[in-house]
Amino acid sequence: MSLAVRRIGHATFETLDISRMTEYYVHVIGLSLSGSEKSRAFLSTPTGLPAVTLVQGSVARCTGLSFQIDPGTELGDAAKELSAEFNVASSRRSDSHPSMGDVLSFADSNGTEIDVFTACSLAAEDRAAKAILPLKLGHIAFKTTELEAAVRFYQDVLGFRVSDWRGDFFVWMRCGPDHHTTNFVRGDQTKMHHVAFELKDAAEILRACDHLGRNNYKLIYGPGRHLIGDNIFTYHRNPDGQIVELFTELARMDSEAVGSFAPRPWHVDNPYVPKVWDAATQGNLWGPGAPPGFGDG
Repeated sequence: MSLAVRRIGHATFETLDISRMTEYYVHVIGLSLSGSEKSRAFLSTPTGLPAVTLVQGSVARCTGLSFQIDPGTELGDAAKELSAEFNVASSRRSDSHPSMGDVLSFADSNGTEIDVFTACSLAAEDRAAKAILPLKLGHIAFKTTELEAAVRFYQDVLGFRVSDWRGDFFVWMRCGPDHHTTNFVRGDQTKMHHVAFELKDAAEILRACDHLGRNNYKLIYGPGRHLIGDNIFTYHRNPDGQIVELFTELARMDSEAVGSFAPRPWHVDNPYVPKVWDAATQGNLWGPGAPPGFGDG
């Protein structure tokens, strides 16, 4: 039996310059600095949801993700199950994040550190006016040299479901009603491709574009609408060179029993159910596809 993850918590990034990246996430993306200690900074959404942890490191990279599991889960029992059923070694930690108590920590098939938690407190609400107002950390995308192993791990160990495939090289996976919380694409190396934050609506996306432009963060792709997943999107690069997506209107499957995503006028087929899309499926319903080099991350 899997751990049955319910939602994503936060992502952890190593960076060469915590001050610079904190400035970016607070004053450009609209997150709030909820705490710091030693060589770590903790950033939350304005409503207090943990979103990003920054750690001083020697290279810019994503090193960890956290996920919430059912509140009634006994972490000790979960650890035994991970070992017995999946041969996954784990450890209990109490210093993972200030908003969490004990977590169960282990590595996924790509080497990303996974922390699962049962409860999470909110940081203080930040009511300061912000040009960009992120609702939550929405999803995170990875390139991987071991695509099949990643899919098996997230399905079998964490309880994710496959939402869509594009050919046999690109998969979107969900742990809740959102179309995807993670996605994986086959690549020549294993690394994060992009991190994505959800905004309220298309008007907020346009407002964010103006704010990014005024602060000299130029879009590298979008605005557009993805066919797979529905989301209106923009992409830009942060000061560490990582791709950041701002999105809204992501497809939702509100009932796993029904098994289809909410119908929309632009869908290629209705009902929109998990399927394998043609490898040549366009990435942007509205216009040009991804620019050269975008797939490299």
